[in-house]
Amino acid sequence: MKIRVLSLILAIVLTLGMVGVLSSCGETNYAENNTKIKIGASGPLTGGAAIYGIAVRNSAMLAVAEINAIEAAGGEGTLGLQFEFEMYDDKHDPTNVPTGYANLFENGMQVSLGTVTTKPGLEFKVLAKDDNVFFLTPSATGDAVPEFSNGYQMCFADSNQGGASARYFNENYQGKKVGVFYKSDDEYSKGIYDQFVATLDKSFGTPVAAPFTGDANTFDSQIQLLKDCDVIFMPIYYTPASQFMTQGKSTVKANAIYYGCDGLDGIDAIDGFDIKSIPQEVSYLSHFNSNATSGPAKVFIDKYNAAYDTAKEPLNQFGAAAYDCVWAIYEAMKVAKANGKEIPANIAPSDLCNILTEVFNGDFTFHGITGKTEGDNKSTISWESSGYVNKEAIKYVVKEANA
Repeated sequence: MKIRVLSLILAIVLTLGMVGVLSSCGETNYAENNTKIKIGASGPLTGGAAIYGIAVRNSAMLAVAEINAIEAAGGEGTLGLQFEFEMYDDKHDPTNVPTGYANLFENGMQVSLGTVTTKPGLEFKVLAKDDNVFFLTPSATGDAVPEFSNGYQMCFADSNQGGASARYFNENYQGKKVGVFYKSDDEYSKGIYDQFVATLDKSFGTPVAAPFTGDANTFDSQIQLLKDCDVIFMPIYYTPASQFMTQGKSTVKANAIYYGCDGLDGIDAIDGFDIKSIPQEVSYLSHFNSNATSGPAKVFIDKYNAAYDTAKEPLNQFGAAAYDCVWAIYEAMKVAKANGKEIPANIAPSDLCNILTEVFNGDFTFHGITGKTEGDNKSTISWESSGYVNKEAIKYVVKEANA
């Protein structure tokens, strides 16, 4: 009898002990002991894509530091909270994402910047959906990344990049011979290519397609296909793009224009690649000018340069988007508080997700440093219920054509 009574008492104690770590949806709340709102992220901090992940990490930490200073000063409109940022190195490999996600979640992650690149993002989104974790990715551009209601993008989705690029071509390159150098077995590259071709005005005819696959680094056949094109669209990452440009600099028309998407960001900072030796113009669709000399972008650039060694950890639009992501999450939380929502430091991730999705799906407008800015005024950014971002893109010229 005593054993049965003791067993019952133990069961009650254990049950009561578990109540404090359950969220409203009945799942474990690993954030129960948080004293700060914890933002998690996954991205490459080592390997070939580390230039993107490091810029995201640095910029997110810069935003968190600024927000924490504002919150520490207090005053009207503040949340009375502090924030913390943690990033897991996924090495741009989706097989690393489950372990990284589990570590972040069990360490108390309540909201996330998702992943830096698309393939890991497609893995991350499923895990985040299961736990109902809100994420706003700065740079995972795949159309399917924000598939579920808890996912949003600060970057342009692949189809949006392809469509926006084609519209720029329609307005500015009429009468030009257009070619496309892309990676046909890569979801990022192929997705942009498909939408570009679908949106390009029929007056251009069929663009000259020069695809490649795998880890190819010799592009003789592609160069021969594209050598007479006036504009070469490059929806690829900067490593194969720089290899193509180097190999083709004396074969491709000297007055040709290379035009890429966000994957070309950082091409002027690659070790061993002298972009000045490329006679052609190098440009890309962007939502941030890393070399801005005025306006909100310049203010951010100066802050980043003062905080980090840009010779080793250069700034790019991925970082600028991460900075905007953190600030957008913070501003959305302020809107929610003004609307009567309570957001304690130990709020369960699912509860915070429900609060943030309600704001983002409403009439929430954020003013940031990415997108087109006018003078000293920040850009205007909003989101569709699909998770896609709405903001105006710009063409960024990395290098002018040689005279």
